[in-house]
Amino acid sequence: MATTAQTGPRPPRGPLRLVAVLLVALVVAGRAVDWFVDALWFQELGALQVWTTGVRQNALIGTFAFVVAFAVLGFAVLRVLRRGPALRFGRDGEVRIVPADRRFRPVVLAAVGVVALFFAAELGSHWLELRLALERVPYGVREPIFGRDAADYVFVLPAAVRIVNWLIALVVLALGATGALEALFASTTGARTLTAAAWRGLGAWTAALFALIGMRIGLEQFSVLYSPHGTLYGAGYTDVHARLPAFRILAVAAFVVAAAVAAGAWRGRVRVAAMAVGAWLVIAILGLGLVPTAMQKLFVEPTELAKEKPFLEAAIHLTRAAYDLDAIEARPFQVDKSLDAAGLAQHADLLDNVRLWDWKPLLATYGQIQEIRLYYNFGDVDIDRYTVGGRTRQVMLSARELAYDQLPEGARTWVNLHLKYTHGYGLCMSPVTHVTREGLPDLWVRDIPPVSSIDLPLERPEIYYGEQTSVFALVGTGTDEFDYPTGESNQLVRYAGKGGIPVGSAARRLLFAWALQSREMLFTSYLKPESRLLLRRSLRARAPHIAPFLRYDHDPYLVVADGRCVWIQDAYTASDRFPNSFRSGDLNTIRNAVKITVDAYDGTTRFYSADSKDPLLRAYSAIFPELFLPLDQMPAALRAHLRFPEDLFDIQAHVLATYHMQDPQVFYNREDLWAAPLERSSGREVTLDPYYAMVQVEPGGAAEFVLMQPFTPAGKDNMIACLVARCDGEHRGERYVALYPKQELIYGPRQIEARIDQDGAISQLLTLWSQHGSNVLRGTLLVMPIGQALLYVEPLYLQAENGGLPELKRVIVAHGDRIEIGENLQDALSRLVVGADASFQAAEPAVPGAAPPSAPHAGGPDPGRALGLLQDAEAALRNGDWVAHGRAMQELRQFLQNASGAPPRP
Repeated sequence: MATTAQTGPRPPRGPLRLVAVLLVALVVAGRAVDWFVDALWFQELGALQVWTTGVRQNALIGTFAFVVAFAVLGFAVLRVLRRGPALRFGRDGEVRIVPADRRFRPVVLAAVGVVALFFAAELGSHWLELRLALERVPYGVREPIFGRDAADYVFVLPAAVRIVNWLIALVVLALGATGALEALFASTTGARTLTAAAWRGLGAWTAALFALIGMRIGLEQFSVLYSPHGTLYGAGYTDVHARLPAFRILAVAAFVVAAAVAAGAWRGRVRVAAMAVGAWLVIAILGLGLVPTAMQKLFVEPTELAKEKPFLEAAIHLTRAAYDLDAIEARPFQVDKSLDAAGLAQHADLLDNVRLWDWKPLLATYGQIQEIRLYYNFGDVDIDRYTVGGRTRQVMLSARELAYDQLPEGARTWVNLHLKYTHGYGLCMSPVTHVTREGLPDLWVRDIPPVSSIDLPLERPEIYYGEQTSVFALVGTGTDEFDYPTGESNQLVRYAGKGGIPVGSAARRLLFAWALQSREMLFTSYLKPESRLLLRRSLRARAPHIAPFLRYDHDPYLVVADGRCVWIQDAYTASDRFPNSFRSGDLNTIRNAVKITVDAYDGTTRFYSADSKDPLLRAYSAIFPELFLPLDQMPAALRAHLRFPEDLFDIQAHVLATYHMQDPQVFYNREDLWAAPLERSSGREVTLDPYYAMVQVEPGGAAEFVLMQPFTPAGKDNMIACLVARCDGEHRGERYVALYPKQELIYGPRQIEARIDQDGAISQLLTLWSQHGSNVLRGTLLVMPIGQALLYVEPLYLQAENGGLPELKRVIVAHGDRIEIGENLQDALSRLVVGADASFQAAEPAVPGAAPPSAPHAGGPDPGRALGLLQDAEAALRNGDWVAHGRAMQELRQFLQNASGAPPRP
């Protein structure tokens, strides 16, 4: 029997086949070129083992997946074809049914092979997830529902779910292909129903599908550990007593359905199989929908705390373990509200490191006074500490990078972008407290070439790798590179670093031109055999391409060490599979396990293990044994600048705001919920972000570089606590939370801001400034512990409405019930302390080598006396003696007031 169907004239198949072959060849060639360039790049970095491990594991798992997929799909299709007739498409457009033809099988198997390749690529691309399951490292933390270590969920569960889902997709495709072919044969032969053999085949695949569904539901029972239902994250009463039994019943029922479908199809009882599937769906709807909802509403909610108490305890315990909150020490902090001159004298180092510059106005100021040329750009400001003159000083610095988008339109040629303008140059650095007479930052490192007023040598100021280097560069070419401007001419240079991939032969040039889509590389005459290609120069592309399995902090920062500019970037191990843990974004456990350094000149990139106990990092180290170096192998000059990273601190502070409550009843009632405080900025209220500062952590100890986040009670403005992360030396990574007394009022930033707005003198000054074509910018309100006292500091900047240079004009300080404003921090502090205590001057010791204090001059102006007092103040400032400086400034102010007859300033 034969049937035909008119389909119209068929186009010639020869050209179509040629086009298809060419497209496949281009795809394969493009992929091969990308692999080759990737291998060269990893080899340049000394990380070829990372690349080969990925390729080898991908190929191994992909090959296994291909064999399985090809066998399953091939069996499914060939089984039908062996029983049924073959279809042949004639050149006349007719479809004929002919006896089975063995020459048809290679075409079918080729099609099956293509589909199997997609399945292989899908599973192979997740090779790291599967490999992690084999490298499981225990956490030593067990969840109470199933009694399993957290490692079973972080390492093993994702791999098991991935494999079962892959098998389900494969069986669904086999079932679909079988059904489609059987239906096609039935329709072409005129049969009204499928044959018994066809039903048996469909039944077998359906039974296999339900068996896999049973396995998948068996794994899905662990999803109760990530349940968002109820009052907590993780398993609750309803999850354990309703959803968990439902999952187990459904899993068993799925295996029963599989057996019923197979038996029904084999015996020709299709209705029995359909009824089994329907019954399973009813059980699913009842068990996962209606029953849990009814239990929660009718049985749990009326006595929720009693029912949920053990589950709350588990959720609190496991969340604190997941985010390492148990390592945070709680320290009661008794606030001293009587800050005096002696307190200031004892903490001169802290006061000389109070940050008066916010990064935004400072970035604008750097840009206007130090970008030098339009093609340079300061993209960010980093905060760090350096040893200057034997003292630890907190500084702010920013790299002067090359901004390609700021080159004039006519200068954006291929040669300029990739061969001439190859790097940025130098940086700006200024102390956080010092201000010039004009209200500008006191630049310790400035200009091009770099000029330094401190002992900080910078032998390699060029920045070939940075945050803004988004294009590739070619060095060692037949043309010199632009180094930096010198008056009306330019200084030229040739790259002398070891970074880059040798361009070499014409064949390599062809490969690079293809990979980078840059035909100019083929035709330019500037490339030489010794030329080198600098790829992935952006920090946001460099380390993540080496280790995409890590998460990266948003703020890499620049360090000057051993005469070179080096970037430091923090990286994290994280997962969303930690059991019964609060989910923050797309994760529920995180560790700062890796520190990365990138040399700004030659691109040398190193990964250092910062937490050798972290299970995820230990597993990654087993897979990539040559990638992670011990932290003690990092140069000491760089280790001195390591810090606690901002992103991790943000997450931990956010979680701690709720999970510092460890009593289940307090947690349930949210009795002691914390929140980040509010402050005023640009005329609106914003959340006070964490900030780096220098504080004295241990009584009598040296000032330390820390990261801080104050807290207020949720819905209130008074301050209740402050989270502190230490960054220096052997204490780096240690955290504690300072707990302020609950029985007394400790002003929060928002309350201090309100008091500033209510201060008549300050309010009049702000109004006056705002009426003369200027904008008043209020800086971040910092809460600074000075011994046991809390000092609040807020800088005020003045900026022209047309976007002029932000200048630091005033500093507001507050302590207890007093608020004062001064031209600088010293001035404001002298008003705050001296005005509060008349014995301030008499109580302070004399400055070594300074003239003894004298009574204010009561007669006419005496420039010599005024100059002497000013010199005393400057000498005390240079010596870091805040008390003597404040005393001299107070005497000078009193002297000038008496001399002029002017009333005291408010």
